[in-house]
Amino acid sequence: MRTLVLNAGYEPLAVVSFKRALVLVMNHKATIVESDQEHPVVAASGFWERPSVILLTRYVRIPRSVAVPVSRRGVLRRDEHRCGYCGKSASTIDHVLPRSRGGRDTWDNLVACCLRCNNVKGDHTPAEMNWDLLFDPRMPQGTTWVVRGVERPLPQWDEYLAPAA
Repeated sequence: MRTLVLNAGYEPLAVVSFKRALVLVMNHKATIVESDQEHPVVAASGFWERPSVILLTRYVRIPRSVAVPVSRRGVLRRDEHRCGYCGKSASTIDHVLPRSRGGRDTWDNLVACCLRCNNVKGDHTPAEMNWDLLFDPRMPQGTTWVVRGVERPLPQWDEYLAPAA
């Protein structure tokens, strides 16, 4: 079970194990905002709520990076598993500018791609194939990308992960 950690402004900071969250609560460094009522933590000293969302009340160092690291899973997730060329279901990724021509592994140069388009395109550019990208590939934004572990959010996290208006 995972727990979403919020700062004093109710902004997501990280996702930690429920054990780590419970330790923060027991040490008075956090308070429970949402809990899993159906699965309490049973200990020799009694029962504890299993935290689902906690709010930090004191500073706790949480490692965090501003840049979202590029990964195959991340590219597929960003593109919603849809091919950047034909829009069909994608299971691979493709370099817009092929690596053989100096293309790098960056958010701007990678798109999700179906196996057929990937094989047909080969080491050509979309312009050489007279293909258009369905969207401009970019680094993803938002808390669901910056906070590690939010790839599979729990339903009770929805209101805390909503994009700021």
